[in-house]
Amino acid sequence: MTATAQVNRIVWDMGDGSTVTCTTPGTPYADSYGDRSSPDCGHRYERTSVSKPGGVYQVTATSYWTVIWAGGGATGTIPLQLSDSAQVRIGELQVIVTN
Repeated sequence: MTATAQVNRIVWDMGDGSTVTCTTPGTPYADSYGDRSSPDCGHRYERTSVSKPGGVYQVTATSYWTVIWAGGGATGTIPLQLSDSAQVRIGELQVIVTN
């Protein structure tokens, strides 16, 4: 028997009411990007997580897969969905400029 799995998309529930759907692996962040938005799959929090329960956003990622299998003279596909969650603390930096 053989089986091959391929992820089709990942849907991120960002914990702030926003969802982000990614169909590519994304672009790793580099310091040189500064505050520019992600070119293919990103999210920017507009508020800190301080007012959320525990002071964190509950972020959940759900990946959607297609598994293609063959064995015993038969073949088929199986849709598969996997989820996991993490807590993310979002803070804020304020700058004060004096003359």
